[in-house]
Amino acid sequence: MAAFHVMTGANENLARPVVNRIGIADVFDALKRGLDDFSEKPSHYVFLCLMYPIAGVFLTLWTSGANLLPMVFPLMSGFVLIGPIAAIGLYEISRRREEGLDTSWTHALEVRHSPALPSIIAVGLMLFGLFVVWLVTAQTLYANLLGEVFPRTMTDFTRQVFGTAQGLQLIVWGNLIGFGFALVVLAISVITFPLLLDRDIGAVAAVVTSIRATVINPVPVLLWGLIVAALLVVGTIPVFAGLALVIPILGHATWHLYRKLIAREAV
Repeated sequence: MAAFHVMTGANENLARPVVNRIGIADVFDALKRGLDDFSEKPSHYVFLCLMYPIAGVFLTLWTSGANLLPMVFPLMSGFVLIGPIAAIGLYEISRRREEGLDTSWTHALEVRHSPALPSIIAVGLMLFGLFVVWLVTAQTLYANLLGEVFPRTMTDFTRQVFGTAQGLQLIVWGNLIGFGFALVVLAISVITFPLLLDRDIGAVAAVVTSIRATVINPVPVLLWGLIVAALLVVGTIPVFAGLALVIPILGHATWHLYRKLIAREAV
């Protein structure tokens, strides 16, 4: 029954939440509301999210030390794929502020008590799986174009990528494939985690609803994805430190985008 609950939600039926049509102005309004949530107690949120820049620095140093320089960019861009997982606690903070409840940063940890936690874990594992597939794909593409022996210095790596025809192919195909991965993750997770926190409808119903929201609102959702990608890239400079600001702002804004995309339940 636990697995069935993950599939369908608490009422054992496949839910179909009502999806609203939104415009570009709604996307920017959600971003503004997310900034307002962050501005209320920024020091708390920055402290909460310091783990993500630290993890990013660790991963970069680890791959560089292991002579895996070509994997640094895929790891950095991979934050776009696992970003929705990183911001789960921040959705809860925005939800509490919306309801006029206490918004101390410790409440971000209360997600572990959510009845939808099994569904959240299931979707999180799916995204992490896509992240791993992306890394394997990036490594395979590099090996096929430039060989299996990775360069030992940044100078050699830069010359290999930007100074050869194979390197230019790597740039083009790598970005095209990465864009494809990002589109898939955007469609299946744009509002999945906020929806699961708000309503325990099951992982499958939440993912299907996220895809429906994307299909009904392709331009606003794509714009949102581009904004997220751009801010995450900016957040990795320098050495991932900007993620301590970018992730909480985007996390809060995602909650408000969810509120705009999905109609509230009838009372």
